[in-house]
Amino acid sequence: MIPRLVILLFAACLLSCGQQQANAQSKLAPQDFERHLKTTAEVQLVDVRTPAEYADGHLAGARNIDYYDDHFTSLIGQLDKDKPVMVYCAKGGRSASAAEKFHNAGFKDVLDLDGGIIAWKEAGMPVVKD
Repeated sequence: MIPRLVILLFAACLLSCGQQQANAQSKLAPQDFERHLKTTAEVQLVDVRTPAEYADGHLAGARNIDYYDDHFTSLIGQLDKDKPVMVYCAKGGRSASAAEKFHNAGFKDVLDLDGGIIAWKEAGMPVVKD
């Protein structure tokens, strides 16, 4: 009985460590995010900040889907689950939660901008206003 319990605990530990590693790999530094954005075909770039934040400046080609919108889950459901999603917010908190929601909704390839648009700007990367 005890050896089985030890094996089960060990297996649970391995599975949780693997999940943490997978989540850590989905965050990209601004330079890597930009490189992936330029080299990935049919990427869906999503800004999960509020419309006011989006209007103040966003990444070129980004679609605004407000994380705080009551219909956020149904709105992301309108995107193509077979195409990669790249997501960002101001600092990285909302986008990390949004990336998890994308994964839970069945999206396989989801990348998150580490540090958000603030880190993007600090790295000297461009933003646009509509």
